[in-house]
Amino acid sequence: MTSATTTAAAARKQARDTTTPLPRRTLDWRLRFGALSLVWGFSFLLIKVGTHGYAPFQVTFGRLLFGTVVLAAAMAVKRERLPRGARVWAHLTVAAFLLNALPFSLFAYSELTIPSTLAGICNATSPLWGMALSLVALSEDRPTRVRVAGLGLGFLGVLTVLGAWQGFSGLDARGTTMALLASLSYPIGWIYVRRTLAGTGASHLSLTGAQLLLATLQLAAITPLFTSVPAHFPLLPLLAIAALGTLGTGLALLVQYGLVAEVGPTTAQMVTYFIPVIATAAGVAILGESLSWSTPVGAVIVLAGAGLTQVRPRGNR
Repeated sequence: MTSATTTAAAARKQARDTTTPLPRRTLDWRLRFGALSLVWGFSFLLIKVGTHGYAPFQVTFGRLLFGTVVLAAAMAVKRERLPRGARVWAHLTVAAFLLNALPFSLFAYSELTIPSTLAGICNATSPLWGMALSLVALSEDRPTRVRVAGLGLGFLGVLTVLGAWQGFSGLDARGTTMALLASLSYPIGWIYVRRTLAGTGASHLSLTGAQLLLATLQLAAITPLFTSVPAHFPLLPLLAIAALGTLGTGLALLVQYGLVAEVGPTTAQMVTYFIPVIATAAGVAILGESLSWSTPVGAVIVLAGAGLTQVRPRGNR
C-alpha cells in the first residue's frame, strides 16, 4: 500500500551522505511500526465503507486529495521544494499511475464485490509478484533456491485462499482479479522507479509529494468521465475517505519514510506481513464479513512464501 519503500535506496543514500545525526525521536520505532501496521490494515475496511456512499473513482480521488494535502503541509514545514526537470516529472507521472492511481482504483472497485478481508490478503501477494518480476527485470537480483521455493509456496497459499480445490465456487472472479492486479501494479511501479528515478538528487518527501499530486490530477481528470457529482454526501463514508487519505496515505507515507531512514528498508518492509492479519480481523469484527478456514490458512502460507522471497544471500545484504 505504499510508495515509500520504492525510494528506500534514496533514503539510505541520503542518510549516508549527511554528517548531521538524525534527531532523537520521542516515539520508539516499534510503536510507529505498530501504528503503521494498524493504519494500513484498516485501510481496506475504510475503502469498503467509502464505497458504501461513493463511486470507487470518487473514493480514490478523495484518498489522494487528502493524502496530498498532508504531504504538502509536511513539505511546507520542512521547506521542501518540488523536484525540477521535465524528465523527472515525466517519470513521476508514470510512477503516480502505477503506484497510486491504478492500484488504489482497482482495490476500490474490487471491494464492491469482494470482502475487505480478501482484498487485504491479495495485497500480501505483492512481494510474490515483485520476486517474479525482479528475476526478469533486475539483473542484479539473482534467484536462490529459497526464494524460488518461497515464490511457489506463496502462490500455493493464494490458491488455498481462493479455494482452488472447490473450483473457486462462490468467488467473484472480477473483484478478485482486480485486487490481484492492484497488488501486481506495486512491484511494477517499484521496478520502474528504481530504474528511472534513482540518483535524481531530490528528497524522498519531495518525490513522494509530487507523485501523489500527479496521481490526484490523474484522478481529477478521470473521475468526471465515469461518475457524476453525488446528489448528497453521506457522512460516514466521507469520514472513511478522509481517514483513508490523511492517515492511510499521507501520514502513513511520512511514518514509513522515518522508519526506512531509522531502521532500514528491510525492517520497514516487514509491515507488509501484518497488514492482511489486521485487515482480516477488522473485516470480521467490525464489518461482520464471513471467514472460512481456507482464508486464514492460505493467508499464513502466502505470508510464509512472501517472507522467503525476501531472503537474500549474505553478500547482498
